[in-house]
Amino acid sequence: MDITSPCVVTLTWTLSDAQGQLIDELDEPVEFFYGGEDLLPKVEEALAGQAEGFETQLHLEPEHAFGDYDAELVCFERRALFPADLEPGMRFDGLPEGAASEMPEGLIYTVTEIYPEHVVLDANHPLAGIALRIALKVRGVREATAEEQAAGSVGDSPLAVLSGPPPGSSVH
Repeated sequence: MDITSPCVVTLTWTLSDAQGQLIDELDEPVEFFYGGEDLLPKVEEALAGQAEGFETQLHLEPEHAFGDYDAELVCFERRALFPADLEPGMRFDGLPEGAASEMPEGLIYTVTEIYPEHVVLDANHPLAGIALRIALKVRGVREATAEEQAAGSVGDSPLAVLSGPPPGSSVH
């Protein structure tokens, strides 16, 4: 079966920065919805019309991956607004109640630094501003189910390294 929208592709990959430093390696094949939100547009473009066994290496500039780093998405909030067990790298869905910053709604904030009186929060994607190299291999292609088509996704995907919280972090 060729990769056409909508379908489900099973992939493995190696993800590194432009200097070749490993960011993530997906050794076990994982399914992604093709034609929805599971894959970056440039990845979908490279996979279009391909089939099982296809391999490629992509170089993605920040604007084709997770965007440029935006310093305006960094803010400071009072330390007292956060739990006692706060650690750098923890992630929060939105700002805490009582926050003083006027930031956009619906963002996930990563704690980057903790001081006695304040906490530094960053709503940039962890890979924002980074050019990426992705070595992909298509391990399988199948028709998407009606549920997957309605959702535009196969569910929680490990593409979280690319689109959500870093592995091992928590969202509160």
